[in-house]
Amino acid sequence: MDKKKAILAVSGASGTIYAVKLAQHLGSAENVELHLIISDAALKVMELETEFKPEDLTGCADFVYRQENIAAPPASGSWQHDGMIICPCSMATLAAIAQGLGNNLLHRAADVCLKERRKLVLVTRETPLNLIHIRNMETATLAGATIMPASPGFYHAPRSLEDMASHMAGRILEQMGIPHNLYLRWGEESSR
Repeated sequence: MDKKKAILAVSGASGTIYAVKLAQHLGSAENVELHLIISDAALKVMELETEFKPEDLTGCADFVYRQENIAAPPASGSWQHDGMIICPCSMATLAAIAQGLGNNLLHRAADVCLKERRKLVLVTRETPLNLIHIRNMETATLAGATIMPASPGFYHAPRSLEDMASHMAGRILEQMGIPHNLYLRWGEESSR
């Protein structure tokens, strides 16, 4: 069986826990080859807001790229992959994608997804939203991206932040067509 090539990009917004949960699942999946892009701002947010270390992400990936490496495979439309998740997706990253800016690898790889009609999931993390954010979301959606605000549900009766992060990560993986067992879906029996 061929492995799915998935790109996980982490930008400088609050929500590192979601990125770590995704990296752990994607990195442990036998049928997924994980390509990771971490922005400098993501590393700073991680340091300021969490107890996570860069290795919590990089240790899960098959390939890791710095945002300055615009010659990396995800920058080219001829490099075949199965889609990209940006989690968390800052409003600055959303704006760059909506306006077609390709000034770093994260933005360029997202632009490639849109032009090649590949899956692009933007897990936005901001509240409240201003009109510029909303219009950028509209523009990115019209270009083919899926906007997926980091809004975990509660029907699965989460008991911890870990449960909430697992729910959100599972919902994101479903957008990519990647199987998981990170949360109980509506109608599934709980052992609680």
